[in-house]
Amino acid sequence: MTEEMLTTPITAALVRGALDLEYTERGVLPHRLPPQARRQIPDGQLAMTEAQPSGVRLAFRTAATVVELDVIATKRVYVGVPPRPDGVYELLVDGRLAGQASVTEGDTLTIDMSTGTAESTPGPVRTLRFAGLPSEDKDVEIWLPHDESTRLVALRTDATVHSAPSNGRRTWLHHGSSISHGSNAATPTGTWPATAATLAGVDLVNLGFGGSALLDPFTARAMRDTAADLISVKIGINLVNSDGMRMRAFGPAVHGFLDTIRDGHPTTPLLVVSPIHCPIHEHTPGPCSFDPEAMREGKVRFIATGDPAEVTAGKLTLTTIRGELARIVKERSATDPNLHYLDGLELYGEADHVELPLPDDLHPDAATHRLMGERFTRLAFGDGGTWAS
Repeated sequence: MTEEMLTTPITAALVRGALDLEYTERGVLPHRLPPQARRQIPDGQLAMTEAQPSGVRLAFRTAATVVELDVIATKRVYVGVPPRPDGVYELLVDGRLAGQASVTEGDTLTIDMSTGTAESTPGPVRTLRFAGLPSEDKDVEIWLPHDESTRLVALRTDATVHSAPSNGRRTWLHHGSSISHGSNAATPTGTWPATAATLAGVDLVNLGFGGSALLDPFTARAMRDTAADLISVKIGINLVNSDGMRMRAFGPAVHGFLDTIRDGHPTTPLLVVSPIHCPIHEHTPGPCSFDPEAMREGKVRFIATGDPAEVTAGKLTLTTIRGELARIVKERSATDPNLHYLDGLELYGEADHVELPLPDDLHPDAATHRLMGERFTRLAFGDGGTWAS
């Protein structure tokens, strides 16, 4: 016997972790930056990554035993680079993992890094199906792939869907680089911010953008205008590997970014997190580049191409950024007692690199994401931590 399925419109009432929903002819596209910010995006990298729904999930209450979600995923193909794994969708029931699924087809975005070009090809709608769920009322979440843009086409269930009631949790708003976005994490709940949010019992809004934690004013304004009980910004690696600015511009840019956040959140606990350990950029400036030898072997690895001698002229390294961030936070905290600093080396340091090396010399693997999430939970939310409740 075929069960009768009910279709529920996908609205903001069912979506958490997104700052905007774009309603298109081909489905609902979650965005992690609002329209005004998106109009000011200067490059395709950030335009792509802010639409990758790291931390975004559907959340509802239902007695359904079957949940189906029609999606159009965007598959990225990098010319000359091994195929990427399919994005993972995770279904949680009352906070516990109850299913995982992927789709193998969708739109295709082909990126040629040697020419800087990208070509998009439309693809089919595919259905994710989760069956055998308990028949009583329960809270259901579907976490979308953290690194694969997803248009939400239709949500079907065999029982009525209701908006999830407020859970009373604090909202944690976080901004960072691809490491915060979840590069090399295996699942959307396995990124270090998602891990920490789960362990600490807070609701995550993740504004980690691969390659794009560059102190952009429009990102600061988006954070200013987003409701939050806790805020963190993880700054550094993208400024080094993009070779985007020098020390003269860096300090005032950090001040400006924090000033803008404070315009909307004058007393909200705000944590500035410096970069984790990354040997290629500890003492060597950017820009960062793909390792051509690794590419010839069909592997992805990164190298630093800057000259350490230029640090005296103001070029940034992770070491100099940590020192400047610590100085800025110490200076500002004299009049802002809710501003705090966390050294990223406490999340992943030199000794950790010996046991859990960065597989591409830039991004942590799944086990390291877990380690960082656990450590952040202890340092920020644990007894004596910055955000201990």
